[in-house]
Amino acid sequence: MTEPSGHPATPATPADASASAGEDAGAPTDGTPVGDETSGDHRPSAEAEEPAEAPEAPADEAVAPADDDAAAASDGDGDGDAAAGTGGSETEGASEDEGGSEGEGAAGEMSEAQAELAAQRELRDRIERRKAERGGPVSAGGKLSGTAAELLAAVRAVESGAKPVTVAVPREEPPAPRRPAPETTVRPPAPAAPVVTAETTASVRQVLARGGAPEALAGQVAAVLGEGAARALEDDPWQLLAVPGVRAEQGDGFARALLGAQCGPADPRRAVALTAWLLEQAALKGHTALEVGAVRDGLAKLSVPEPDKAVDLAISEAAVLVFQEDEDEAEEPEDGDEGSGDGDTAAGPQARQRPEVPVMLGLERYALAEESLADGLARLIRTVEAAEWDGPELARAAGTHGVVLHTGGEAARAEPAALAEAARARGLRVALAAHTARDGALPVARLLSGAAGPGRDAEGALALDLLVVLDAPQLDVESAAALVEALPDGCRLVLSGDPYVLGSAGPGQVFADLLAARVAPQIASRTPDPGPIGELVSGIGAGELNQVEAPGKEIVIVPVRDAGEAVHRTVQLVADSIPRAFGVPAGHTQVITVGHGGSAGTRALNAALKERLNPGPGRFGGYDPGDRVAHSPAPGRTVTGTVVSADGEGLHLDCGGERVVVAKERVESALRHGWALTAHQAAGARWPAAVVVLPGDAAGGLSRAWVYTAFGRAERHLSVVHGVDQALPRTVAEGRDKPRTTRLRPLLEALFSQEEDEA
Repeated sequence: MTEPSGHPATPATPADASASAGEDAGAPTDGTPVGDETSGDHRPSAEAEEPAEAPEAPADEAVAPADDDAAAASDGDGDGDAAAGTGGSETEGASEDEGGSEGEGAAGEMSEAQAELAAQRELRDRIERRKAERGGPVSAGGKLSGTAAELLAAVRAVESGAKPVTVAVPREEPPAPRRPAPETTVRPPAPAAPVVTAETTASVRQVLARGGAPEALAGQVAAVLGEGAARALEDDPWQLLAVPGVRAEQGDGFARALLGAQCGPADPRRAVALTAWLLEQAALKGHTALEVGAVRDGLAKLSVPEPDKAVDLAISEAAVLVFQEDEDEAEEPEDGDEGSGDGDTAAGPQARQRPEVPVMLGLERYALAEESLADGLARLIRTVEAAEWDGPELARAAGTHGVVLHTGGEAARAEPAALAEAARARGLRVALAAHTARDGALPVARLLSGAAGPGRDAEGALALDLLVVLDAPQLDVESAAALVEALPDGCRLVLSGDPYVLGSAGPGQVFADLLAARVAPQIASRTPDPGPIGELVSGIGAGELNQVEAPGKEIVIVPVRDAGEAVHRTVQLVADSIPRAFGVPAGHTQVITVGHGGSAGTRALNAALKERLNPGPGRFGGYDPGDRVAHSPAPGRTVTGTVVSADGEGLHLDCGGERVVVAKERVESALRHGWALTAHQAAGARWPAAVVVLPGDAAGGLSRAWVYTAFGRAERHLSVVHGVDQALPRTVAEGRDKPRTTRLRPLLEALFSQEEDEA
């Protein structure tokens, strides 16, 4: 491997890279040096944290707003670093979520972001109505709700070591078959977004001002809490924590300002709000539920005096749900089995002991989504009419089964795309969707919102016989549930993706849970990724950082000593070395780094790259025409584009040939400069060249999946700005992502096990 300038490159192993650092690390490549070496003073935030970590700040102490980078929970949707301030202090912007798109009045036309968020709300409403019509709690393998007394008894029983209380849940009848979508379909209008009146927003602004919170949050608070938002905040100031991005200490500060001497750490309203808030923070890290012990520990760190009682109160107030998966009855030894006697043998006590079944807590929206997804997948599997399809293994499996899982790298994407084309040739109605629009696939978000793809029938079912989804690991549980809910009976679903990449930015691990549950055929591609980059990335997936021959300079290692030098060398590579050596213009080279903050995070890198590539005063909210941007129209989705112009409507972007308008009130929360992205933002997309920046202080945010994802974004050339020494090979060998806590796998296993028992 060589530098683009032609000098010998350091090998792929960091140890050798360090040995030659003294020779050329400080010397710039031939080209004009960057005049501004941007260097910040923040450490980049890690991409994953412990589920229930929280600041140990007592409620009766003054708490200043924390640095927004330290509060970042995820880089997937670009909003984890923003939070509301207290005492009049305001951070960079509010976190983007369902309320984030609401203005202070009704908009004439819904934006794409509003359409997506409204579609999500409609999905949740439809799921809730369907569950209510069934007349009881969901029973697809779990005990969701039930009476409050029974649930609290289950929690206390497990905490005390006793046998958990079993709540009897009647088996639900299978849903009535839904008619397939007709040939002629219509596209219904997008569901209307809730309207927040100017009067409500003004009242909320007054309450926020009295509590020392940023008045800019008024629109979000009104959208989340509804028309009675001002009165709700006065009655329970901790409801401010329901607004995405508000941290626990900020909610405490707001409550102290409003309640005065009446505010205390033992306030039951605080206990309920913080219990739900902990689960929201866990969702930002990908969890759809947490064990009750983790929630209890998190409450203790937040100075809640009696965490056990706080959990009980939150359950009784229906702020959170409690559930417990079915115990495996096979673990119970039958009469006459060895070990069921008096316990004299060594194996006796162990044979009789049954594993403890954890009690889980979760938020209703994610619990309903997982239950709906499990039921919907079972519906597709049950209702498909098996047919013999000629062709490769993937085609034969798709003809026979309702749900098929396909795994493979970048080159393997051609296989499900070919399946979609062959199915169209058979006269079937087919859609090819993906997390990011490429390879002829529709973005999943646009398919769900109705902005693209087939029409729907009166019941809302997509007019499809086969849906093929690429980048399946990027599906969060709510998006997956929405897709499956929208498919008619008998429709086939093929989920394809690389199991080694980073998971979804939103909660859940749908693809991984489906692979682990083994409820559908799994077809593994045998098509390897070509070239030196493919060889390097394949080795990383297996836990090995191999030295790869790159005779065409496909891979270049650029050793650096500190973050300032990392920024300097990155700008040189993008602006000079890569265009000169490979003919790849700066606009087709993507920089990928670990986090938004830090001295070599996306902010620092974007500032330096803007100064070199498109200098300007930032006349339009910090942006100029020609700026490269990353737009987040909805949580967990990032689209890159270029600023074209600005007017009274907002910023006009060109996103891959599509014109997008970002309203003025959403620019701060939904837009970032996009020369540099995080790996979560870049997942699902590829560029001709990529520069992966690994400064020394980024080692704590690395994982094998992060390295695999970042390195795999390059098609022709990969430059690694390397300053983490031996942390890189150690991360590749040992750095697995922390597992997410979800319920989809046990729900699926229990559901299909129950059907097998009844067969």
